[in-house]
Amino acid sequence: MDQWIKDTFGLGTVLWLMGYLASLVLFFTPFEGTMGWILTAVFTPVTIAITWWWFRRRECLPLQYYAGVGIAWVVVAVVLDFLFIVLMFQATTYYKPDVFLYYALTFLIPVGVGLYLNRDHGKPAGRE
Repeated sequence: MDQWIKDTFGLGTVLWLMGYLASLVLFFTPFEGTMGWILTAVFTPVTIAITWWWFRRRECLPLQYYAGVGIAWVVVAVVLDFLFIVLMFQATTYYKPDVFLYYALTFLIPVGVGLYLNRDHGKPAGRE
């Protein structure tokens, strides 16, 4: 149970915080209007790499586990976005296409990494 909490709420919060801090920096630049797309382009590969690094040495976990991680990460992102962006900054126009893409990727990244890490399981030994 402890590892599940680290995988979901621990890592999910750390990843959200990285993007949040980067968004605060970008907010004060001329790129403020396209900040969401910039963050998506930069942090999607970063999140994939961190997720792969985090799970790479684990035993084979079922796809349902990775889907649960993805759901938890989306819940973390939605709640923290609402509290620390929408409410705190009164950002009533926050929810745009880039945010919905971000939520979709937040779910799909751990699922995709899980599929990738599990790809060799079930193959007979010596076959590639």
